[in-house]
Amino acid sequence: MEFVRTHPARIYAVAVAVLALVAHYRPELPGALVLGLVAAVLGIGEAVQRAEDQKTAVAGAGEPGGDEHQADELPA
Repeated sequence: MEFVRTHPARIYAVAVAVLALVAHYRPELPGALVLGLVAAVLGIGEAVQRAEDQKTAVAGAGEPGGDEHQADELPA
């Protein structure tokens, strides 16, 4: 479970690639099923993006003076 929390974007990319390959090599799949999976993948992508944004925000908060705009807001 720790691997999933650490690398959600990589897992998402592999899952989307596998889904694309299955959809390509199995043309007999119903179109409604494929469109439903695409909608689900887009929703999951949003969740993955938010998780990555949160990790970036947490990592940036620990760096003193990492951005010049943040340095202006720090008390003297």
